[in-house]
Amino acid sequence: MPRAANKAAPRGRPVRRLAEAVETRGLILDHAEALFARHGLHGVTVREVGSSAGVDPALVHYYFETKKGLFDAVFERRAEVLNAERISSMDAYALAAGERISAEGCIEAFLEPILRHSIQGDERWKNYFRLLALVNNSPDWGGRMMTRHFDPVIRRLIDLLRRCMPQASDVDLYWCYHFLSGALTLSLSETGRIDRLSAGACVSADMEAILRRMVPFIAAGFRRVCQPGPQAT
Repeated sequence: MPRAANKAAPRGRPVRRLAEAVETRGLILDHAEALFARHGLHGVTVREVGSSAGVDPALVHYYFETKKGLFDAVFERRAEVLNAERISSMDAYALAAGERISAEGCIEAFLEPILRHSIQGDERWKNYFRLLALVNNSPDWGGRMMTRHFDPVIRRLIDLLRRCMPQASDVDLYWCYHFLSGALTLSLSETGRIDRLSAGACVSADMEAILRRMVPFIAAGFRRVCQPGPQAT
């Protein structure tokens, strides 16, 4: 029996090493995410990431090869989660709504998974949303990165909105999404600007208040642009 136990013992070590590697990789990603969210791709060094995570910078290179590889891994990690949740949310809404599908319902199904993560107060998700805002406003390469990771889920939203507004042109739908994207990324950044502007009446971190107002605001904008009625005189 002792000899059998000795033979079994080594099999546990690779499993432990794998678990430790996964944990270390996740730790590096969390700290890199926080730094990139505040300073951007070019304002952070691999050494700073290693120091923040408490690991040798060589380990960062081991897992991600380059700083750009690290940045891409940070961006992709939560993008995959968000995309899956938003597609599921929109598909569930469309199935339940049937012919009663509405712009409000489509937009809420698209926004709710994003804002829910922020409402839950996980600082890692908040860091990621700040990073999203930064990437979305980076003219040199941000647009390409957003395209690579988020276009399929956005096209799903546009497809659903076409069902609500079949006479809408693609040009109008995409412009309206552009305005939605700007409002969303600004709100997710939680800059505190509205807090100061409103003398504390509004709080930029109040995601429930944002969701209640953003859905009807954005839906009305889509309808006004995509279903224009008689012009006021």
